[in-house]
Amino acid sequence: MTSTSVDTTYTYDDLAGLMSLMTGDEKHGFAATSTLDVLWVLYDRVLRVTPETVDAPERDRFLLSKGHGPMAYYAVLAAKGFLPVDWLSGFGSYGSPLGHHPDRTLVPGVEIASGSLGHGLPLAVGTVHGLRARGLTGPRVWVLIGDGELDEGSNHEAIAYAGATGLDRLHTVVIDNGSATHGWPGGIAPRFAAAGWSAVTVDGRDHEALYEAFTTPHPGQPHVVVARVEKVASVEPARH
Repeated sequence: MTSTSVDTTYTYDDLAGLMSLMTGDEKHGFAATSTLDVLWVLYDRVLRVTPETVDAPERDRFLLSKGHGPMAYYAVLAAKGFLPVDWLSGFGSYGSPLGHHPDRTLVPGVEIASGSLGHGLPLAVGTVHGLRARGLTGPRVWVLIGDGELDEGSNHEAIAYAGATGLDRLHTVVIDNGSATHGWPGGIAPRFAAAGWSAVTVDGRDHEALYEAFTTPHPGQPHVVVARVEKVASVEPARH
């Protein structure tokens, strides 16, 4: 699905307005606003993918596992020109490509259909292996998960396997907004580190801290950034 009415002049300050275009009763506002700053920094400064390279073999892959709150994701994709802004007002409506869970067959730039928690990290591990099997060693694979997803056993298996096999093209961002039912003694980052990952914890609203964490070298290890955020119902200005 394509459109010519794409504007790429938007900035971070425009995201609140873009998100306000999406209305309805099933927005999962807390889930969306928790991810906004991470998504912006990734797409603005880190990910090697553009609207022109969404099908390029050498592009970075970004997988949104936390797919039940896609408003921020859609807003960032629109701001970066992957999809037309006029799609946003149809969010969740009949016939709209922007559903309550993102669909890779309908939304440009979306790599996986997600929303059922616990699948994104295992899929990211498989994506790294799939790229390697094709001889593509340059692309990086990024996956964003919520701390609540760590209640799912599938993630623990993926964490253990990726660390043991040194999948250094794998990058995980955990949005820690205190949603996990059980939690981990000692925190999230030490659990990954114990499995052989490079791990760092930062303020999930601090753009410079996020960028530094995202670009930290981690030779021979998968990398995880735990982004701590407070749940808020609306977008607040971040610290740049």
